[in-house]
Formats: sequence, C-alpha cells, structure tokens
Amino acid sequence: MNRARFYAIGFTVLVLFDTLVQLSFKYAGNHAFPPEANWAWIVRVFGHPWIYVAVIGYVGNFFTWMTLLKHAPIGPAFAVTHLEVVSVMLFSTWLFGEPLTWPRVLGAAAIVAGIVCLAFAESGAHPDHDAPTEAKGALGVAAGD
Repeated sequence: MNRARFYAIGFTVLVLFDTLVQLSFKYAGNHAFPPEANWAWIVRVFGHPWIYVAVIGYVGNFFTWMTLLKHAPIGPAFAVTHLEVVSVMLFSTWLFGEPLTWPRVLGAAAIVAGIVCLAFAESGAHPDHDAPTEAKGALGVAAGD
C-alpha cells in the first residue's frame, strides 16, 4: 500500500474513532444529568451503553494513532487529529440539532486550511524512504544525518 493511501485510510479511521468517542460521551452525558457527586450518578453514567462505546472508541483510537505515528511525521499527524472538531460539529448539527453558525463554519475552515498547509509543507520536507525528522530524533539521529 502506498504512503498516501495508508495516510488517507489511517487518518480517516482515526477521525472516525475520535468522532465516535465524542458523540458517545454526548449521548452518555445526556442521560447522566444532572451531575452529582455520589454513587447514584456514577451508576447512572455507567448504566448507559454509550459510555462503553466511548471506551471502545478510545481503544481503537489509541491503536490507530500508534500505528500512524510509526510512519507519519508528528506535526501533520497531530494537526489532522483536529479534524475531529469539524466532524463532531457537523454530526452534532445533524444528531443533536446544534446550530451551525458562521463563526463555527469559519473556524472549521481555518482548521482544515491549517491541516492542508502543514501537509503541503511536510510533503516536500523528506525524500522518499527517509524517516521523518521527529522519528530520527526519537532514534537518536541528529538532524541532517
């Protein structure tokens, strides 16, 4: 599988896991109100299946993220994780009826633009088959080696 396809699939799966986690917390939270500092509230939270979907989502997110970090440069990889903000916003309008306002749309566009800029900046930074700078640093290789 070529690198571009690996990144496209991997980061799509990562954003889907991130989105699933946040939406699951929202569903679980809707059933746990009002928050109280007692065991009854904790039982109410863990009595709702969406909290377990969130935990499963976190596990999937962790393994996807670790796999991606093995191959992807950390800067753009971290930036792509912020697409979750955009996806949660879009799903929240559909699932929870939250308003999609111009400031939110502009903020989402800024996030996407920043990710695109980082991707283009990183794409020419490393020759083919060369480890990203961050990976070299983790291996004790000095920059420029």
